[in-house]
Amino acid sequence: MPKGILGKKVGMTQVFTEAGIAIPVTVVEAGPCLVVQKKTTESDGYDAIQLGFGTKREMLINKPVKGHLAKAGVRPVRFLRELKVEDIEAFQIGQELKADIFAQGEKVDVVGTSKGKGFAGGIKRHNFHRGPMAHGSKYHRRPGSSAAKGPARTFKGRKLPGHMGVDRVTVQNLEIVKVDAERNLLAIKGAVPGPRGGLLLVKNSVKAK
Repeated sequence: MPKGILGKKVGMTQVFTEAGIAIPVTVVEAGPCLVVQKKTTESDGYDAIQLGFGTKREMLINKPVKGHLAKAGVRPVRFLRELKVEDIEAFQIGQELKADIFAQGEKVDVVGTSKGKGFAGGIKRHNFHRGPMAHGSKYHRRPGSSAAKGPARTFKGRKLPGHMGVDRVTVQNLEIVKVDAERNLLAIKGAVPGPRGGLLLVKNSVKAK
């Protein structure tokens, strides 16, 4: 059954196995999340729940969102995200989801927004090769020719310098190394997208073996 939770990236550390092997992990503060809305096939064309995560002062929430939260009878939340589910009847509005919906050893996909790098050149942005760095070479890190002589124009889709980062990124098939149910923390093996404090969606893997 598809399941997921919103969380916040705390940072990276390492944990040791009983054999003394160090495993690099990302610590995620997963939940608690509130079920704010249920969407059904009859009313919306698909089955999904809307999750609320984080806290926010009521005076900073606009009236439409304030009314939406009041209808569900839940406290003010900072983030609202949808999650598709198969059994919509298994969830109730106002229900609280915590980190213990996952167990140690489960495989998950983590969705986040990558770090912004600003304006980047072709080498950093697209892994282009550079030219020789000797003094005789007049070509070092420039993009080079962008089109053939015949068309006399740059084709759509040409990789060039430009804005890099702030993209939706999904890292698949990561393993949950440890679950701290009391503090709502997940230790997930490897790196996940985004900066410390960034919003993450942790859901069970679609490609897990």
